[in-house]
Amino acid sequence: MSDVAATGALSEAPPAPSLWTKLAYGFGSVAYGVKDNGFSYFLLIFYSQVIGVDARLVGLAITVALIVDAISDPVVGYWSDNFRSRWGRRHPFMYASAVPVALTYYLLWDPPAGWSQEALFVYVLVLAILIRTFITFYETPSSAMAAELTEDYDQRSTLLAYRFYFGWTGGNAMTVIMFVVVFPAFAAGAAAGGQFNREAYALYGIISAVLIFAGVMISALGTHSRIPHMKAPPPKRTLTIGRIFREIFETLVEPSFIALFVASLFGAIAAGLSTALGFYILTYFWAFTSLQIGILTFGVFLSAVIGSLMAPWVTRTMGKKRGAMIIGLIAFIGSPLPMVLKLAGWLPPESTPFVFWFVAVTSIIDVGLIICFQILGASMIADLVEQAELKTGRRAEGIFFGAVTFIRKMVTGVGVMAASFVLALAGLPAGADPSQVGEDVVFRLGAIYVPVILILWLLMMAAISRYKLSRGDHEENLRQLAERV
Repeated sequence: MSDVAATGALSEAPPAPSLWTKLAYGFGSVAYGVKDNGFSYFLLIFYSQVIGVDARLVGLAITVALIVDAISDPVVGYWSDNFRSRWGRRHPFMYASAVPVALTYYLLWDPPAGWSQEALFVYVLVLAILIRTFITFYETPSSAMAAELTEDYDQRSTLLAYRFYFGWTGGNAMTVIMFVVVFPAFAAGAAAGGQFNREAYALYGIISAVLIFAGVMISALGTHSRIPHMKAPPPKRTLTIGRIFREIFETLVEPSFIALFVASLFGAIAAGLSTALGFYILTYFWAFTSLQIGILTFGVFLSAVIGSLMAPWVTRTMGKKRGAMIIGLIAFIGSPLPMVLKLAGWLPPESTPFVFWFVAVTSIIDVGLIICFQILGASMIADLVEQAELKTGRRAEGIFFGAVTFIRKMVTGVGVMAASFVLALAGLPAGADPSQVGEDVVFRLGAIYVPVILILWLLMMAAISRYKLSRGDHEENLRQLAERV
């Protein structure tokens, strides 16, 4: 019997996932979307501007937590690839994570009152590590299922479009609720607005924890019936530390994966920087009100629709790599355009309605293109599974998706820390009311941010250009695997 047959590879492709399966699988990313948006958009401003912790300490806590936690991704990925249970390889991890991640996420947003900065630093650090570790036990096995639910080149992009749609929509829903409902409701308790009232964030923690728990459980239960159609783990063998690392290395040495790995490195730094500074830029650079920011974040719902509909079409018409290159270059070069126009003095004052709607429309289009790009990138990773299986005889979905998450966690904190230094270089004081911030500070904020983010994005696109797997290559891989069974 061949190595591939021994792994339990099916002689026939799994049946196409039903609409319910796609919806349930996609809805599971609400959990990660809520967590990720909270960490990216609110955590730094909450602890630095509301609680009063030095922004550099908060950035350090987030970065250290990411580095400590990052090792869990390939470990959980490898573990879930080789796990044996009557519920398959992935689902036990998903079920086990639901309560711990929801509980710890709630605690993060209701810190003890009266603690010193040092104590709060430890509090944020410990909870950030726990939350990221618990979400890994859900997200890595869940992401890995994409390559098992379907082997079809086009269907993988469609399936992942559902996942990214719900991930962006779920996370953004909490952001919109905060700016449109929660912050205005708590505005009376803070001179600069509800976004500076700690009670608003305590309520955010409760709502978010419920959504995270629901996302995990709906996804796990909704895909449970697919367990008989998923791949079996490799045959039992003695696993030593040396053998585990050797198998991981054999899987990840694929050149096309290395290209995506390096691209993810630069992309994660850029994402950490841009998201951590997102509401600083909207509040201080553009001087938008809470209601205007709520309207802008509401536009992400439209962006999610645009990106999710575009990605399957781009896959069919251009192929994944070519489509990702074209869409990515348009999105990343166009993203800072409104800021460049303002810095150059080519936009009217912020109080002019045109400025707000110009930023809103360009943001909707640009974020939609970014979502499309992300879906194509995830689908490209899924296609590497069969390529590696031909070489190693092992299915390693968890290792691939875990390794990408690993590098994102390792370096996203670098972007968050970079954001704290951008704030320091710009001279933005902690807790400052937007009306009290000078024009020179606002100009420095934009002038430092724009070139840094552009360089990071262009480095990411240069790396992804080295990816080689095409539609024809994927279909040939499936044909060769079918012959081996």
